[in-house]
Amino acid sequence: MKKDFYTYQTQTTPHPLAMEISHAAGSYIYDSEGKKHLDFVAGVSACSLGHCHPRVVSAVKEQTEKYLHVMVYGEYIQAPAVALSKLLASHLPPSLETTYLVNSGTEAIEGALKLARRATGRAEILYAHHAYHGNTMGSLSIMGFEERKTAFGPLVPECYPIYFNEESSIERITQKTAAVIFETIQGGAGFIEPTNNFLVKVKERCEAMGALLILDEIQPGFGRTGKLFGFEHFNVIPDILVMGKGMGGGLPIGAFTASHELMALLQDKPKLGHITTFGGNPVIAAAALATLQEITETNLIAETLQKEKLFRSLLQHSLIKEIRGRGLMLAIITESATIASEIILRCKDRGLILFWLLFEVTAVRITPPLTISEEEIKEGCAILTEILDSIEDQQSKS
Repeated sequence: MKKDFYTYQTQTTPHPLAMEISHAAGSYIYDSEGKKHLDFVAGVSACSLGHCHPRVVSAVKEQTEKYLHVMVYGEYIQAPAVALSKLLASHLPPSLETTYLVNSGTEAIEGALKLARRATGRAEILYAHHAYHGNTMGSLSIMGFEERKTAFGPLVPECYPIYFNEESSIERITQKTAAVIFETIQGGAGFIEPTNNFLVKVKERCEAMGALLILDEIQPGFGRTGKLFGFEHFNVIPDILVMGKGMGGGLPIGAFTASHELMALLQDKPKLGHITTFGGNPVIAAAALATLQEITETNLIAETLQKEKLFRSLLQHSLIKEIRGRGLMLAIITESATIASEIILRCKDRGLILFWLLFEVTAVRITPPLTISEEEIKEGCAILTEILDSIEDQQSKS
């Protein structure tokens, strides 16, 4: 299997982890040799309810017995997609009432950018330094990391970086600006939260200039930060909300949501302003509906903040400079990229799954399922602390 993996499947790095998967359940992934691995990453924040959550699996099975794909998005009335969009609206501010379902977070970003340009008649898009919104051409154009972009240029024009949490950057928003797009909490940059009412000030400037504010909740969304969506922490409501990752309970989905008035602009002038074949797929929508129901009908969101406190209390070590983030979107910041990689690779050998962040090379990602138990947190933190001790001991001897 490993030989076939390297031969027939495209890799994204020279050295993939290449763990062969047998099955997964709850907070654990099992490899082909029968070893279990405690998952502190959740498919990079995608498996909100852990692996093969019974409610999600049941919803998928039930829907597969009714119908699979039947028509391109928006033509037929399909109950799972309608129910999902309605339930989302019930948990969002009134101005975020209409949802367009797509296949991934990056596709949702593309739709949001198109909508902003269509609504304003302007071209300029402002994004954050060290932003990450996906890897399709539009999303890549608003990635704040030139080293990763240059090989694929030229990209979408009139997209310009500004600095997250830097108030002087707000003045860059003018009457030429179609939209400002930010991650509510910057992910790849190191789980950086907005400070000093930054997002509020950005929204006020956008309103004054006739620009739109797009917030990317692909990673913070669906309970990961202790609110259903991260923007609820920061007293701001976006004009367009983008979501994905944890939305589908482990299945591929994304969406962008705005007012009915804004979203109606995609219907005409031109017609078919944004189309997708598999967006709103009934099986995926059924999984997402079950995921949202489970998150909103249980205590998972409130428990997320308690679990954050437990992580912070257990992970106190001289090799940890700080722990950034909120809820179960946490990043351990170490002294160097070497230490971060040592932690991740040694923990993998010990049966604990951790991972890197895209741009902050000194960080170690901790984004477990929202369903992770306190005992599992203690189990994983004990392994992590033991690895930290061994690295520190090795340093002292060298």
